[in-house]
Amino acid sequence: MGNLVHPTAIIGPGVELGADTVIGPYAVLTGPLRVGDRTWIGAHAVIGAPPEVRGHEHGLPWGGEPVSAGVEIGADTVLREFTTVHGGTYRATRIGSRCYVMNQVYVGHDGLVEDDATLSGNATLAGHVVLGAGVTLGMSCTVHQRRVVGPGAMVGMGSVVTRDVPPFAKAFGSPARVQGVNEVGMSRGGLGGDDIAALAERYGNEEPTTSWTPPEALRPAWEWWLARTSAG
Repeated sequence: MGNLVHPTAIIGPGVELGADTVIGPYAVLTGPLRVGDRTWIGAHAVIGAPPEVRGHEHGLPWGGEPVSAGVEIGADTVLREFTTVHGGTYRATRIGSRCYVMNQVYVGHDGLVEDDATLSGNATLAGHVVLGAGVTLGMSCTVHQRRVVGPGAMVGMGSVVTRDVPPFAKAFGSPARVQGVNEVGMSRGGLGGDDIAALAERYGNEEPTTSWTPPEALRPAWEWWLARTSAG
């Protein structure tokens, strides 16, 4: 179908649009920014604005003065209306492929959101937050800067994440605490009952630490988290 860009949208210098993208009314996209194929960006979205860091130059990014490390958006991702994604300070802020980012979500500078994540309306990610593949964030939850949420985890609506959330956990509260496993998500991801039971036992006994040998099917997600978490 080709790219469909509303005439009121602002596409600044340094923006690279993939094939068959949709850009809605009054969206503002500033470079450096790469948008993957078949990505849908809703009305009033702001993608690529300078990072909100005291002392960081703001410049005129819509006029061709890039002042950030930029943003990368993967293919087949949806960014609904009023989404805001800020450029990075030392690396590109990235949202992966096949993500569904609902209205008024904020992704701060240097954030990394892996593929197939779902961010519900008004979710707020401070700077340097990392979300693993398949994460689900509930409405209006808040993730503190530099926190890591492991692959397949689910964070409940209104929660405040002040420490890292391990893979496939179900976490909620203020501050958020692990409250079991994301059994539905694990099942949909093809993980078996024995794997679910093993992780449920682990999370039921104590707050998860790094000193655990997971079943083989859970090892990739667990190793991903170990490489990024600050949990002890």
